[in-house]
Amino acid sequence: MRIFSRLVVGLLWLLHWLPLPLLAKLGTGLGALLHRFGRARRHVVDVNLRLCFPELSPAEREVLARRHFAVLGRSFLERGVAWWASEARLRRLVHVDHVERIVDVLAEGRSLVLLVPHFVGLDMCGTRIAMEVNGVTVYTQQKNPVFDHWLRHGRSRFGDQVMLARGDGVRATVRAMRAGRGLYYLPDMDFGRKDSIFVPFFGVQAATITALPRIARLAGAVVVPALGRMLEDGSGYMFEIGEAWQNFPTDDVEADTARMNAWIESAVRTMPEQYYWVHRRFKTRPDGEASPY
Repeated sequence: MRIFSRLVVGLLWLLHWLPLPLLAKLGTGLGALLHRFGRARRHVVDVNLRLCFPELSPAEREVLARRHFAVLGRSFLERGVAWWASEARLRRLVHVDHVERIVDVLAEGRSLVLLVPHFVGLDMCGTRIAMEVNGVTVYTQQKNPVFDHWLRHGRSRFGDQVMLARGDGVRATVRAMRAGRGLYYLPDMDFGRKDSIFVPFFGVQAATITALPRIARLAGAVVVPALGRMLEDGSGYMFEIGEAWQNFPTDDVEADTARMNAWIESAVRTMPEQYYWVHRRFKTRPDGEASPY
């Protein structure tokens, strides 16, 4: 398995030299193959789209699923660009919109949470923003040690980045933030019942961790939302940094967590094919409710 993984990594290294529009076409083709033969993941995507977009017809959801696998294939092949491309090339390919909204917060000595949902442009934009600010991220170790190594490399190759394991806890994250690092926070995975509550996501009760309001309160942090957007023409990416949230956190953790999910949902609706639908977002269910997968 490790030999195969190293061969895949070697292929990604070779491909990263290609112009991004050509690499994007190859990735789109890979996505078509993943959709055709990746039965298990296709099933997860189909279930998620049925739950989140009941207003769409089955044919419309099928089109959306195919578009999702196209950008998923792109994101896999283009990951080599994030891992090995020069700083100059990455600056050309990934435009950061309103970077001053996070740079100024850290320059003022305030703590920062950069709220970044799981879109396919996540890794490319994460590598790019590390050129602008030092950060801390909570990292889930990958089962494949070869890919784990290179994913960590891609996220930490620029600046002075800190990567914490999920088991390190909130206090370690807050300490890193108080040392002047912004938290690159990915909030929207189903991690089970621990530290989670059920709040709506596309009208479906979703187990959602409550760390965002807790960390924001402990660190006295400003929460700034951001989206990593893959450009459809294969010319690059846009990292869109929004305005800081006002009146957050409140004394109501459930309301704060629901606000986060509502914002993510609104962001997904702007580019639904780019959200990470292959994740089993609704696998943890309220008592007595069967898994939809």
